[in-house]
Amino acid sequence: MALHFLADEAATARPGDTLVLTGAEAHHAATVRRVRPGEQVTVGDGRGTWLTGVCASAAPREVIVEVTARRDEPAPQTRLVLVQALAKGDRDELAIQAATELGVDGIVPWQAARSVSRWDGPKRDKGLARWRMIAREAAKQAHRAWLPEVEPVVGTADLVRRAASTRVLVLEPTAADALTGIEQTDDAECLLVVGPEGGIAAEELASLTAAGARAVRLGDTVLRTSTAGPAAVAVMSARLGRW
Repeated sequence: MALHFLADEAATARPGDTLVLTGAEAHHAATVRRVRPGEQVTVGDGRGTWLTGVCASAAPREVIVEVTARRDEPAPQTRLVLVQALAKGDRDELAIQAATELGVDGIVPWQAARSVSRWDGPKRDKGLARWRMIAREAAKQAHRAWLPEVEPVVGTADLVRRAASTRVLVLEPTAADALTGIEQTDDAECLLVVGPEGGIAAEELASLTAAGARAVRLGDTVLRTSTAGPAAVAVMSARLGRW
């Protein structure tokens, strides 16, 4: 399979054009992935553009691609959004990486009541930048035409307000309803909410369900916060006919 890269300039490129990768993307292509002249590659803009081309030259500061074909992938009819609670260690980052590879369309960092990790002060911008980098690299690895949008960190009150107008499914091991058994709809967006290591606090769950969210479970086992989100994305992808 051809190596895949990202460049904003891909949005306007057409067959016959020459596309130049620069900066970190050129360094990654030439030094890390070791792309060579004559090798077929693909380039996207992360917003549906998908170019096929041939590497004309490769240097750490500049990689030139001759575009041979273009297609434009439409955005999904229903956006799957993972609301991932901040977690200690790298468990939340593992969730972001796997969910992106599996096709999630949006990611929302959630400062839950029981989140051990806290994005306070400078950590807020640093954490957001880190998640966006992870999502970008995972999308490239998975050869995705659309990059998931990583939104700013939210609190529970923000989720409660969103639940009033958006379909929100809260992953809760004690829920009576299984995720596989929920009815299919044509919602424009579906949020999958995953709590931290200690689970979602009772008052948070009550506030969300009162606002219109629905608690659902994944089987009869209790999954880690790093596993639940990707598992839910996989289930919903199958139900939406993506797989």
